[in-house]
Amino acid sequence: MPRGKPGRLQEMLKELIRFDVAVIVTGGPSATRLAKQSNTTIPIVMATDPDPVANGFVAGLARPGGNITGVSTLAPEISGKQLEILKEVVPRLFRVAVFGTSFSPGNAQRLKEIELAAAALGVKCQLIDILAADDVEPAFQKAAKGHADAVLQLSSTVFNSQRSAILQLAAKTRSPMIYPWREFVEAGGLMSYGVRLTELHHRAATYVDKILKGTKPSDLPVEQPTKFEFIVNLRTAKQIGLTIPPNVLARADRVISKD
Repeated sequence: MPRGKPGRLQEMLKELIRFDVAVIVTGGPSATRLAKQSNTTIPIVMATDPDPVANGFVAGLARPGGNITGVSTLAPEISGKQLEILKEVVPRLFRVAVFGTSFSPGNAQRLKEIELAAAALGVKCQLIDILAADDVEPAFQKAAKGHADAVLQLSSTVFNSQRSAILQLAAKTRSPMIYPWREFVEAGGLMSYGVRLTELHHRAATYVDKILKGTKPSDLPVEQPTKFEFIVNLRTAKQIGLTIPPNVLARADRVISKD
């Protein structure tokens, strides 16, 4: 979606439909919803979606029906695993601030998974809603007032556009944070656990290929990722005074050296 310009996306979709393109590929739930509302005949391939059934895009994962299929990110399940990792990494973890965006598709499902994991781990979660760029700094202030020992960030277009500000504030407040995407860690964040976006886009391309060869979207089951990556930035860990346990490092798919 053109950043912050949903109206522009609607214009682009109308143009694509007018040209009667063979397939429309969407990069997220918001774009998929607009594409679904704009057209019921041209095949739509979702490159990423946290819960396409709950979002109303497909009737079921095995039998999607209609003109939409693609790839699910399994974000709700990932969020629980992220909390487990924080519990292993942060000594005496009792309180976790969860940064989310209430209007973000899939946010409610992610929070349910986190609450289940928190109950099992004996951790209290402070949910902090970030709706716009101006909410980022106050969110860190609320986390500090709530005595959060760490921060778990959910996926949101707001966070993607505010990556630099979030990383700077995390460093300034020495907050251990785990992110859903590797790009945050490569830019200076502490840890990430989730699917790799480039892999999802590659998988989406196979759907386009099958559709162009004559397969109907309704006959292509929605794919769920089986590969997840865990990335740790030791430079950031050193800067905030955190030691990553050796058993955790041993499970990392990539470790950014502190040298």
